[in-house]
Amino acid sequence: MTIKHSFFHLKIALVFVLICSNLSWSQVKFPQFKSKLDQTLSEDELYLSQKNNSLEQLKEKLRHTKVLQDRYPILEKLYEEYKSYQSDSALVYAKRSVQIAIKNKNTVQITKAQLNLASILGTLGMYNQALDILNTIEPSVAQQLKGEFYWTKRIVYGGLAGYATSVEEKNTYNQLGNENRDKAITNLSKKSPEYILAIAGQFLSQKKHDQAIALLLPYFDKIENSDPNRAVIAYLISENYKAKKDKEQEKKWLAISAISDLELVKKENISLRELAFMLYEEGDIESAYEYIKRSLDDAVFCNSKLRTYEISKMLPIINETYEAKNKSAKAQLIVFLVSASVLALFLLGVLILLFKQMKKVAKAQKNVELANNQLSVLNQQLQGFNSKLNQTNLELAETSLLKEIYIGRYMDQCSVYIGKMEEYSQKLKVMATAGKVNDLVSTVKSKAFIDKELKEFYSQFDQTFVQLFPTFVAEFKDLLNEPEAIIIKKGEVLNPELRLFALIRLGIKDSAKIAEFLRYSASTIYNYRSQIKNKAKGPREQFELKVMGIGTNSK
Repeated sequence: MTIKHSFFHLKIALVFVLICSNLSWSQVKFPQFKSKLDQTLSEDELYLSQKNNSLEQLKEKLRHTKVLQDRYPILEKLYEEYKSYQSDSALVYAKRSVQIAIKNKNTVQITKAQLNLASILGTLGMYNQALDILNTIEPSVAQQLKGEFYWTKRIVYGGLAGYATSVEEKNTYNQLGNENRDKAITNLSKKSPEYILAIAGQFLSQKKHDQAIALLLPYFDKIENSDPNRAVIAYLISENYKAKKDKEQEKKWLAISAISDLELVKKENISLRELAFMLYEEGDIESAYEYIKRSLDDAVFCNSKLRTYEISKMLPIINETYEAKNKSAKAQLIVFLVSASVLALFLLGVLILLFKQMKKVAKAQKNVELANNQLSVLNQQLQGFNSKLNQTNLELAETSLLKEIYIGRYMDQCSVYIGKMEEYSQKLKVMATAGKVNDLVSTVKSKAFIDKELKEFYSQFDQTFVQLFPTFVAEFKDLLNEPEAIIIKKGEVLNPELRLFALIRLGIKDSAKIAEFLRYSASTIYNYRSQIKNKAKGPREQFELKVMGIGTNSK
């Protein structure tokens, strides 16, 4: 993984931490959760590796545990880990739990293991076998397990309702499921997740959606990310928003639920499939296809009969639309390639014409004299421009209120003038070379003229600045612990360091602009500024602010 990708994933992770805070659930929009969901899908191998490592540790612990009483909780933990991951393996550990519980002669363990067995049989679509077990143990269920018993029965009837082929049959199973849910409510601990789920389900069936949401949202905020009930709670919240016809909130909570399923590698899930169908209806075919395909892969891997059956009804619809969209995209790609080919041929023709035109230009050397005359006119215009700059400088002396603005403009115009002279010098060099005018080439290649003009420019700048701020050098040195470090050579008005801070006094603080003006590199300017600041009296960060105050009292 590249640094760029790592940074992107880190950024997404940080955003997700922020959007999951208690204060922001209602403010965060679905697209942000969808981004997190897509990232989680892309990191499937990471979560799968963590899951397999956890399972291997439990198996290793089981291999080294010989006491039957101690083996039961490990087998039960393995069942829980496999329950929504691989149903066949969960069935194996559920059966082994029953065997160990019987050997332990622990009635509570026996009942609990049989409930687990019935639950996983329901996941595998073996509802009759599940109900046979539940009906057999019903008379002997201990009080402490009655809530879990009725809740398991409610889940089995819910699965049967999902398979129902008629409305009458579906209603019958839903009624039986609701009856067992209500029995579970009276027997479950009010602190258990199953109790919250049962109450929320009751509110949902009674169309008390606001009450259900008010119950579930605070509870969701307290759930750890590692809790398998996190996805179930989020899904129930989405169901209530669905009933309220709030599609944005429904999608958001489906995404939250799907993220939790993926992070905990729960292959027996529903949220990703439901979200896929919603996105399909909204026209996001690519996401819908990716999500429904992943849901089917998970259901097949887990061997969840009900989920596979439900997805199989939706997949052909989404797949057909996805294939149609791909065909359309391919057709558009062909049109694009044909258009690009035609454009390439056109550009080739243009290049041929340009080549011929360049040959004609080679024969037009007489135009060089005309170009030279034009350059002479331009030079005269530049001299007039320089005169105007001098006039502007004289006007600066007439008003102290605007002198800083005028000197800034004068300095900028002079710098532009030198830059333009360099540009025209380059153009002269090219034209002279084309015209084989050797003397002109020799003159153009020399930088003596530019250096002279630059030296004269800095000299004029220094003199003008000192006229405007006659106490600048003295006041500047007074700001330093080592004033003797500022050395002005004979014949100079300002040295490079003073000239740099003179520009800052005029309000030009950008290092890039200063570097361009003084013809130094940006790093050199940075070093100058840092070296002088290190010698400043008082706080280093206030030095340039004090420089801006030089000359204020003498204005």
